[in-house]
Amino acid sequence: MAGLAAGDADAGLAFVRRFQRRIFGLALTILGDTAAAEDVAQEALLRAWRHAQAYDPRRGSVATWVLSISRNLAIDALRVRRTQPADPETVAALLAKSSEGPADDTILDPQAASDVRQALRDLPTDQRRALMLAAFAGHSATEIAGIEGIPIGTAKTRVRTAMHKLRAALSEIGDER
Repeated sequence: MAGLAAGDADAGLAFVRRFQRRIFGLALTILGDTAAAEDVAQEALLRAWRHAQAYDPRRGSVATWVLSISRNLAIDALRVRRTQPADPETVAALLAKSSEGPADDTILDPQAASDVRQALRDLPTDQRRALMLAAFAGHSATEIAGIEGIPIGTAKTRVRTAMHKLRAALSEIGDER
């Protein structure tokens, strides 16, 4: 690490040869995409080289340090790749149009779609909104808390309670049939 921090080319080459397979393997495991894993591995090695002087052996081994860098970069890449969530207001507007049936090719069972819409409408507004922000818009509990201006525990409770009520309502509908 001292040689890497000093910019020694031989130390850099030895470092890359020692850790490249493990870094790439970790990135590939997380991302499932060879090209993205190669990019993450390259960036991890570059960051290790740039920040070699920041390595503190009291906090863990070199392998732990460089694999943590790799893991964080892979997770960041995964988040960037995630599909863009739907706008909650758009989803709410679509749910409000319950009288209009969905296109035949988008939902296999129109009755099931109608049951879900009705069960969602029956939820209290604050729970329905929290659930939609989580499920349809892809927001975390922390983000929901910020959007709604509520404590994070309240956001988690609203989503969890809404999920339980929705599950119970749909189970009840299924039992009636």
